[in-house]
Amino acid sequence: MIDFRKKSYWLEGGDYTANPPLNSSQSCDVCIIGGGFTGLSTAFHLKQLDPGLKVILLETDVIGYGASGRNGGFAMTLFGLTLSITSALFGKEKATEAHHYMEQAVDFVDKMVNKYNMECDYENSGFLRVATTDGFVKRIRHEIDKVNELGLENISWLDKAPLAEQVRSPLYLGAWWEPRCAIINPAKLVREWKRITEDAGVIIHEATSVESVERASTINVKTNNGPEVTCEKVVFATNAWSHYFPEIKSRQIPVFTYIVLTEPLTEKEFDEIGWQNRQGIEDPRNLVHYYRLTADNRLLMGGSDVGLVFGKNMDHDLHNRIFHDLERDIGEIFPTLKNKPITHRWGGPISVTLDMAPAMGFIGKDKRAVYSLGCIGHGVSMTQYNGWTLAEMLLERKSERTDVFFAGRKPIPWPPEPLKFGIINSIRGYMRMEDAWFERKMTLS
Repeated sequence: MIDFRKKSYWLEGGDYTANPPLNSSQSCDVCIIGGGFTGLSTAFHLKQLDPGLKVILLETDVIGYGASGRNGGFAMTLFGLTLSITSALFGKEKATEAHHYMEQAVDFVDKMVNKYNMECDYENSGFLRVATTDGFVKRIRHEIDKVNELGLENISWLDKAPLAEQVRSPLYLGAWWEPRCAIINPAKLVREWKRITEDAGVIIHEATSVESVERASTINVKTNNGPEVTCEKVVFATNAWSHYFPEIKSRQIPVFTYIVLTEPLTEKEFDEIGWQNRQGIEDPRNLVHYYRLTADNRLLMGGSDVGLVFGKNMDHDLHNRIFHDLERDIGEIFPTLKNKPITHRWGGPISVTLDMAPAMGFIGKDKRAVYSLGCIGHGVSMTQYNGWTLAEMLLERKSERTDVFFAGRKPIPWPPEPLKFGIINSIRGYMRMEDAWFERKMTLS
């Protein structure tokens, strides 16, 4: 096994001991593949809905090894790429439905953290989407117009002067302000999910890779260790690793996002930046910058570009050109931090569907097998809430969650390689070109 502590700043923290691997064949009611937010939340909620179920969760590496332990730590409401794109693709009613689901997801994380005393450096600090050029002012204002058109609430435009009272950058021209957003330490939180899930009676095995899933009268989950799990139902909580499974491999592709982390900011640096309320911040680029403060006041900066995956190779954690760009971008946004030492650099996978929207559903007509994928880089709160939805779907319990349009939908399939790689590379190229256009210093008309 690769040392999980090297995968992110979050994962290197704490004294974590992994559970032993599966060492003998077992039978259960539900087997869950994947030990991130989705898998753990699904397991927890299955036991909440039916305490008599025997649930086994299998994780290839350690809990939180994938996206759940490497992301930026934003619990936020964004569904897909933008509200306007979701509305254009699926219609206004479904865009509204998706946004409300995401609001509920953020509130759900807040409730779980407080109810179960989850220690994860949780800060309910709100969200700013900042405009750094006139073109981005137009883009954000267009999104806020869409918010108003759909009758959504608690999102507003913040002019340059009041924005500067919150956080100061010579590039900032205004911002989308939304109070419903929290920042967390994702590795701490996913380990807390492990704690409450095991307390609920779920059996968790780490260092256990699933090689194949055979669905017949019963379902046989075969592992690399040799033992099998025989079950009645199965959950593919595999997100960016879903292309390893023939049942769902065409429904998403993984791409990698990258993060750099500074040394802790000094009091003088804080005074110059004035980051009063520690909000999570993004810009409106297609390939967004996302940044925030950690509990020990380091600046985390991620995004700018993505790394692409060909075939099953997931060894894309490092990208020196993007790391260099991010370090440069810190100095451009906050000149006082131009030469601030960087202590950590890492990458992590996100799951992308062809229509750029999340999806949950059954595998074909088989109501015994469910999956969740395609959070497009904004899945921290969504994946935790999706676990509740998946548990209800698997147990055939109707709710407001199972009625949303993306629960049960089958996304447009990606074509096979090498065409798939060519398409995603073209999409990325277009996004970069459009971002460059909007970053021009043009004058508002």
